[in-house]
Amino acid sequence: MRLIRAVLLASLAGALPAQAQDGGPGGLGGGFGGGPGPGRNLGFGAPSGGMPRLEIPGATTPPPLSLPPIQSQPDGGVGALPQIQLPSPLPQIELPGITGYAAPSIGVPLAMPGAGSLTLSARLTGEGSEIERGMVWRVFRPEPGPDGRLPLIATAQGGTSNFQLDPGSYLVHATFGRAGATKRITLGPNARDEQFVLDAGGLKLDAVLSGGAGIPPDKLRFSIYEGAGDAAGERALIVPNVSPKAVVRLNSGTYHVVSTYGNVNAVIRSDIRVEAGQLTEATVEHKAAEITMKLVREAGGEAIADTSWAVLTDSGDIVRESVGAFASMVLAEGEYVAVARNRERLYQREFRVVAGRNSDVEVIADENGGERIDASGD
Repeated sequence: MRLIRAVLLASLAGALPAQAQDGGPGGLGGGFGGGPGPGRNLGFGAPSGGMPRLEIPGATTPPPLSLPPIQSQPDGGVGALPQIQLPSPLPQIELPGITGYAAPSIGVPLAMPGAGSLTLSARLTGEGSEIERGMVWRVFRPEPGPDGRLPLIATAQGGTSNFQLDPGSYLVHATFGRAGATKRITLGPNARDEQFVLDAGGLKLDAVLSGGAGIPPDKLRFSIYEGAGDAAGERALIVPNVSPKAVVRLNSGTYHVVSTYGNVNAVIRSDIRVEAGQLTEATVEHKAAEITMKLVREAGGEAIADTSWAVLTDSGDIVRESVGAFASMVLAEGEYVAVARNRERLYQREFRVVAGRNSDVEVIADENGGERIDASGD
């Protein structure tokens, strides 16, 4: 018995260094020892030279992840990636509405790759200075579009202007007021300067009455027509409703000007020539006057309301009709007949218009002298 105990003690003494190396008694030195401690009951094994592996009783080991091999291309690249299958049909995606954009306005054109630079300037005459403001430039393609019109490529306003355009042929239209010129320009890759000589001048119009008296501007208007008429004698209207003393820019040449004072028959026609590079001022003289008519019971009396008026020439042609207690109008110099209608009776009076003399014309409502008409007005 003593011999057996001595052998066991010797065996334990020889095992102690190994247990200490594996983690000491109870396996708590490293937590992963194989000694007879609590660590032995956790089922950890510590392979030599690596981290311990957790072994769970009853757990199955999953198969290794297998990926398809990547095919190498002859040039050393990587083969095509596998296609991704998307669900069909694709889900609807709601996007917010897009608001409308304002139409672009071209000021200084943006530079475009490969475009040529075109600089445009204009003069009234060949020896004049460049026009610094008031010019309008329009660049068109020379071939009509589907609508039959020339496509507008670019516009600019002011004086000298620069455009960046693709090489090609263009029609350039320059306007300065009512004066204008058009050129066909072929543009290459290099910069090009083009100057327009408009051969234009200005026209300033005004009118007075006989004796030099002025005319209220709100009762005076001018219309400018081409100087030459067509086969029927009709002239093309260039500028309507021109205010007095306004400067109108026109190409040099002769124009037919119509001056209208009032809105009846005080009209003066004249031909005026515009010289290039000059301001032509023209003043016409109207032989007319403003007449105010009224129907009264006696001379100097109050005007009778609800009166209809007709003004006739001495030959019987109707010049003007109006309704009201007062009938005011501008008439050219000459002889007229005023006819007033009130309460189914007609009254009339002959009168004369003297140029430059505004006056009142009274028609007396004489019950004995008035002409009675039936209720139908015939």
